[in-house]
Amino acid sequence: MPRPIRATFDLAALRNNLAVARAQAPGARAWAVVKANAYGHGTLRAVTALDAADGFALLDLEEAVRVREAGVRKPILLLEGFFALDDLPTIAEHGLAAVVHCEEQVRMLESAGLPARIPVYAKLNSGMNRLGFAPAAFADAVRRLQASRMVSGVTLMTHFADADGARGVAEQLGCFASAAAGLALPRSLANSAAVLRYPETHADWIRPGIMLYGCSPFADASAESLGLEPVMTLASELIAVRELARGDRVGYGGAFAAPKRMRIGVVACGYADGYPRHAPDGTPVLVDGLRTRIVGRVSMDMLTVDLGPVPNAGVGAPVTLWGEGLPADEVAAAAGTISYELLCRLTARVPQAERG
Repeated sequence: MPRPIRATFDLAALRNNLAVARAQAPGARAWAVVKANAYGHGTLRAVTALDAADGFALLDLEEAVRVREAGVRKPILLLEGFFALDDLPTIAEHGLAAVVHCEEQVRMLESAGLPARIPVYAKLNSGMNRLGFAPAAFADAVRRLQASRMVSGVTLMTHFADADGARGVAEQLGCFASAAAGLALPRSLANSAAVLRYPETHADWIRPGIMLYGCSPFADASAESLGLEPVMTLASELIAVRELARGDRVGYGGAFAAPKRMRIGVVACGYADGYPRHAPDGTPVLVDGLRTRIVGRVSMDMLTVDLGPVPNAGVGAPVTLWGEGLPADEVAAAAGTISYELLCRLTARVPQAERG
């Protein structure tokens, strides 16, 4: 019998979350962001379920080719563009679009001889200070791309650093407006946070990411309050129950000491499955549908939970680590991280299933 841990993906929830994004920006087309193996959900699984998207955005050229070869005919955008001149023929042959964010990429396009022209997204560094042309160089780069015989069309884009925070988007949006003045071209600006909070950013193409997977981009708003539904549920079972006396210690380093007589349950889930090793005592978990907490240090294959709130739970009792009934955002916050990291960390040894 296999270990009881499993990840279940609710495809109806995935479709609902895309519908929420579309409803926020009814005049825009939607790139469904499926990078990082669709945030741990499986690229082809997500692409198939998100058939209402207008296109798919990811990072890896090989992954983009796999999606295309799986029969997907919709636009596919490489969010970091290409890394070498040798990438360009493959991009052209498979009808992919590419972000162009630096002078070196412009030169590669200008020197390439391709079997077909490719659409590009010219990226402005409006304040994130990762990828993108400096504002003073942006218009010239765009005009060179427009003039290139290897480019079939240019869309303008930028990425917001604090659409989910206190600074918002005003400063970066102003920078973009200034740098793009006089360039009458399609635009793609809004990530999940901007889709949900800043309608002035919606433009021609939105780029929903984390919201598609049922998590909130905001610390001050739950996914449920935004109409989002969890897609991934990580679940397991109790595989042992122990009675502790006061002072008994649990796990590596004896990090937790029982303050009184208590029962603990051992769950078949650990950091080798993708659960955060640094999750502290008190991180929430559901046992038999009731909320309790982790106690003791998370180990490679197991973690331990307080059964005080669940006095009738025994071996075989169901456990939800995150997902339906327990938002990944809440677990991540308790562990000092973000839901993006939890979802992306799911490891290959965890069996997977779909519903909806």
